[in-house]
Amino acid sequence: MTGPRYTALVASLPATVPFVGPETQERERGAPFRARIGANENVFGPSPQAIAAMQAAEAEIWKYGDSTSYDLRHALAAHHGCAPENVMVGEGIDGILGYLVRLVVAPGDAVVTSDGAYPTFNYHVAGFGGALTKLPYRDDAEDLAALLDRAAELDAKLVYFANPDNPMGSMLPRDAIEALLDRIPEGTLLVLDEAYVEFAPEATAPRIAIDDPRVIRLRTFSKAYGMAGARVGYALAAAPLIAAFDKVRNHFGMNRSAQAGALAALQDHGWLEHVRAEVAQARDRITAIAAGCGLTALPSATNFVAVDCGRDGAFARRVLAELGARGVFVRMPFVAPQDRCIRISAGTPQDLDALAEALPQALAAARG
Repeated sequence: MTGPRYTALVASLPATVPFVGPETQERERGAPFRARIGANENVFGPSPQAIAAMQAAEAEIWKYGDSTSYDLRHALAAHHGCAPENVMVGEGIDGILGYLVRLVVAPGDAVVTSDGAYPTFNYHVAGFGGALTKLPYRDDAEDLAALLDRAAELDAKLVYFANPDNPMGSMLPRDAIEALLDRIPEGTLLVLDEAYVEFAPEATAPRIAIDDPRVIRLRTFSKAYGMAGARVGYALAAAPLIAAFDKVRNHFGMNRSAQAGALAALQDHGWLEHVRAEVAQARDRITAIAAGCGLTALPSATNFVAVDCGRDGAFARRVLAELGARGVFVRMPFVAPQDRCIRISAGTPQDLDALAEALPQALAAARG
């Protein structure tokens, strides 16, 4: 008796996932975390209006969600000053990345990203057989100019660039990005991941014509809007590319309650400003806690702070493990030299009290 006959590509892939979730780690340690400040979730939560909208929608959860996300797409189009035909809603940026790679990457096609950047993108590229080239960070930031130059050398189908960046929290000003747009090679699509842009300074998002066929921009309700568990992301791009997603996307992938919540969240500007203020305060406190332990916090344009532990990746991993043992969940970059850092998400005052207590102890234990 035989099992499934996997494709040669699937058979060659490792059975791994980009991230081990905090729930898995809690089960392994046999206790919940005191502070969940490792996944860049918005601990300050969604708008009360969004919660009310989702609760109201639950009464009709027997219905499939609108397969076109009509109301949300039209609201997003109005928000961004474009047509609904320029907006595609999907199951978080992760889901949209999977659809995008499926659309344009055939086995062997070149794709360029930064070494240590968002690993879920790499996961999708590997899953469709793309040939991934990764370039090092420059001064703890993704190097867009180098990425585009390598794309030209390789005739790459996609170039991934996050602004602001995860995991380092750096950002490239809009003028710098706009100055590089004409270096996008013919036939290459720039994937501009703007998941954290609501936390960044106002002059971060570049001014790119919505019908520019060289760029697709990705946004999410998981971060500033506090709806990570609802899985709502969206893409902004030229209408022909947006229409192409209908060839491959899961048409009922967006659940009804999530659509209602995202629509309400988008309209609650006051709550978004409240979250931004809370995050700014939390970033300042993380910086102060790090400084009190003799560590350096890198400047951040996101809802997390990368903290330089002052040694190498092995030491930072020991610090991470010791924090976890003390009930504080954080993460760290995967690739040297950025792996000398740990990455701490903005938390509540209680979360950061736990961090302030645990970090000195974790450092002492890691130093041995």
